[in-house]
Formats: sequence, structure tokens, C-alpha cells
Amino acid sequence: MLIKDIMTPHPVTVRPETGVQEVARLLVERNISPLPVVDGSGKLVGIVREEGVIFQDKKAHLPTFINLSIGFLTLGAKKFEDEIKKITASRAQDIMEKKVLTVDARVTLEDAATMMIEKGSYYLPVVENGALIGVITKKDIVRAIAAGKR
Repeated sequence: MLIKDIMTPHPVTVRPETGVQEVARLLVERNISPLPVVDGSGKLVGIVREEGVIFQDKKAHLPTFINLSIGFLTLGAKKFEDEIKKITASRAQDIMEKKVLTVDARVTLEDAATMMIEKGSYYLPVVENGALIGVITKKDIVRAIAAGKR
């Protein structure tokens, strides 16, 4: 069985400029996580997890500031800048993960399950020529196994 046979086609998505509050609303109302972020041509550019929304709402108090200051010294300017952006985020692009494990629609169910286990990622956007065409989750795989579609 191939991923295209059990994936969720046309998933709910947001654009990079979508506000964090709208992202949070979609995550709650649609009971989904993560949420794919696509550009104007439908190309996958990242995903927003609930953790990103929660991190954005974190208060920057003195210990956090000190930790961030130490982080600047230990993590470097780029990582420090990314952490500050997450706290002050207002758009999906500010809190999204840009490095996303993806899968092709022609991958077998077994290969996708193996990838999920080995990589510890139970959500795989399905892409074709860079464009998002669906998503597959661990629940989709379990549902297929339960239905005898292996």
C-alpha cells in the first residue's frame, strides 16, 4: 500500500504571514497539530507545532533574559536571534520549523512507518515537486493496519 492511498489530501494550511492567534485558533478548532505553512504557490515552507504557539506566549522575565544572554554566548548569534523571534513572534513564519521531514506519495506504508519510528516524527507532510499534497500521521498508519490495508 502506498501513502497516497491513506494520506489526508488537501490539509488545512496557513501562509507565512498568518497571525499566531489565527494559527492557535486553527489548531484548536480543527483539532490538528502540526499545521503546515505554505507559500503562495502551495510549496511547503515549514510547520507550526503547538509548542511554537506556547513558546510565543512565554513571558520574558529576568531569569529568562539571563538564560537568553548566556544562550547568546553558548549558542551563537543565529540561535539566540531565533529564540528572541519565537518569544516576540506575531506570524506563523516566526514560530514555524523550517526543517521538515517530508515524504513522497509513492512511498509505501511500511517505509513511511519505518521513517516515522527511526526519525521520531509522527507527522509527515506529503509533497510532490515541493508542493504540499497531503499529510500522513501515525493515526493514519494505525487506522490502515486496523483495516487490514497493509
